[in-house]
Amino acid sequence: MTISIRPATKADVAQILTFIRALAEYEREPEAVMATEADLERDGFGPNPFYSCLIADVDGKPAGFAFYFFNYSTWLGRPGLYLEDLFVNVESRGLGVGKALLERVAAIAVEKGCPRLQWEVLDWNTPAVEFYRAMGAEFLDEWRNVRVTGEALRRLAGLKPASPEAGSAL
Repeated sequence: MTISIRPATKADVAQILTFIRALAEYEREPEAVMATEADLERDGFGPNPFYSCLIADVDGKPAGFAFYFFNYSTWLGRPGLYLEDLFVNVESRGLGVGKALLERVAAIAVEKGCPRLQWEVLDWNTPAVEFYRAMGAEFLDEWRNVRVTGEALRRLAGLKPASPEAGSAL
């Protein structure tokens, strides 16, 4: 068995979306995925990409992915790396694919001078929590995730509610 980690290319967009949908299924929210192949191609492989992605192949077949982007710490005065998604297909779990992906993301963070790598994990996802703890992750229980979406985001931005026929993506 051979595990290889490589940067995703535009040709991988359909596979990336397949991984995203499989992750949403695992996280019990399959209907939440609104992303399309066109969205992923535009935002990851255009002139100003918003994200980067790694694909893990096992014996030449896609087995998992790591989807990440850079943020910035005003306190540290340095960029950080945020891991949005880490996913391994069921049939490839336990082979070291997740560890290989996480190690490569960590190496990218170090190469880019990022003093920290961060991500979120659902509290009920015990296998992932244990895996991350074994990798040396620190859990920041005192921090709360905050999110504003949809109509609340439009209101916060000072905009009027979207009309139903407009099909707002927010």
